[in-house]
Amino acid sequence: MAKRFRLTRRFPVAMTEDGYRKLKRFSRDAGLDEGEALSFLFENFDSVTDEDNLTHRLRIFNSELEARKR
Repeated sequence: MAKRFRLTRRFPVAMTEDGYRKLKRFSRDAGLDEGEALSFLFENFDSVTDEDNLTHRLRIFNSELEARKR
C-alpha cells in the first residue's frame, strides 16, 4: 500500500538565487511543486547524493559562505 503524502511541517527557508532556480527547474521537470520536490530530495537523500562529491562540495560551499553573505 502506498504511503499517504502529507505535508506536516512548514518552515521558512532562505536560499541562494542559484539554489532556488535549480529547485524550480528540478520541480518543474519532475512535475512536482517546490515543497514536494524538497520532500523527495530529503526523503531520498542518500540515494540522490554521492557521499564523496557531497563532502567535497560542502567543504567548498562552507569556505565561500561568509563572502557570499556580504
